[in-house]
Amino acid sequence: MILTCPECETQYFAEDSTIGESGRTVKCATCGHSWFVGPEGSSAETNPLGAHETYRLKVRERRRRKSRAAALTAWSTTGAALLVVLVGLLAFRGEVVKRWPESASTYAAIGMPVNRFGLEFLDTEAERFFDGTTPILEVRGAVQNIAGRSVSAPLVRVILLDDQGVEVARAFAPVTPSSIPADATAIFAARVENPPFESFELELDLVPADTALAANGS
Repeated sequence: MILTCPECETQYFAEDSTIGESGRTVKCATCGHSWFVGPEGSSAETNPLGAHETYRLKVRERRRRKSRAAALTAWSTTGAALLVVLVGLLAFRGEVVKRWPESASTYAAIGMPVNRFGLEFLDTEAERFFDGTTPILEVRGAVQNIAGRSVSAPLVRVILLDDQGVEVARAFAPVTPSSIPADATAIFAARVENPPFESFELELDLVPADTALAANGS
């Protein structure tokens, strides 16, 4: 008869006489597992599947587990890498926006606006008057350096809006001095000649120093 170890699937050939009429316990020489074999070769641990089929199933299961473990490891590694990148993008968002200004709108959209220039507007005022017969709008104010280090002065952009919030004109004003020490303030003054009659309100923001040149096509 052929005996198959139910633990490791090793097969042995044994004479029927060595098993006896009442059966006996045998031991696998390969893995050391012991099991009882009946007189007809039946095992107390009989597997309804054939030995080869059982082996194939075990191999298939081991491969499935390895594949799953590899997938989990890959996802964990990818997730950890993405987390590191995300933390870096949030922690150093000022530097990110400095290199890629377009990202400022993305940070603002998720509730994390970035002050890319390290400056804040202080008191500002706007005045309308005539220079001879020419109507003038003058916007004056100051900015303070909150970056904790010296920064280069950007331009102040003045945007005039009508009562529907539509832009009707814009102007640029330099900030003086051009290099602003930490915690220091700098001033600006924008002069708009013949401002549109429909201008209802204005907005101020800071833009790179070369913005006016680009806007003029220089």
